[in-house]
Amino acid sequence: MTAADAPITVEVWSDIVCPWCSIGKRRLERAVAALSDDPTFTADILVLYRPFQLDRRAPLGAAEPLADAYARKFGGPDQAAAMIERATSMAAVEGLEFHLERALRANTADAHRLLWWALGERGATMQGALKEVLMLAYFTEGANVGDHDVLVDRAARCGLDERAARSFLASEDGVEALAVGLERAADIGITAVPTYVIHGQWTVPGAQDSDVFEQAFRRVAVRRSDPVDA
Repeated sequence: MTAADAPITVEVWSDIVCPWCSIGKRRLERAVAALSDDPTFTADILVLYRPFQLDRRAPLGAAEPLADAYARKFGGPDQAAAMIERATSMAAVEGLEFHLERALRANTADAHRLLWWALGERGATMQGALKEVLMLAYFTEGANVGDHDVLVDRAARCGLDERAARSFLASEDGVEALAVGLERAADIGITAVPTYVIHGQWTVPGAQDSDVFEQAFRRVAVRRSDPVDA
């Protein structure tokens, strides 16, 4: 396989508890689907999820209502309610049903470890599926995504081995990989999520519209097929 034949890689730096990451995920998926239906676009697109934590200091094993966390961080209950309403409305436009009134903010370190494990076990498609159900658990179902029982259950729903997932979470496996991933995000200047690094060439910050992603993919495809740039 030549460099021009290899998939276009998209590294998505995001956190499970970031509403704009969920919205951005849906928009990215819409762009990928549109290009897959376009006969003039022949490249494959490989989406990989990388870790970022909005609150690395959140205590492990504990959770609190999102509204309380927002009120403390953004200046009170009214500001928290306004942010929740805005995120919910934006999500609805994308076909996402948020119930942030019951969302539980938790430390996402173990969720990121599990996503790393899923990628190694079953590849990018499985990792993407797990990312989806973890976000659904948080934004819609009000589940604690820092709890191992919740994480194992969602892994099993995706078709991952339940016992293996529980054993992994109980170990120290993936802890170093998470630290490396978070450090890499800092090294390349990622301070907010979602951020998309497309084939190591284009950085797309924020939950952009689908056409922004499509344009970036097309530019990368043209650039790597141009013998002048090869």
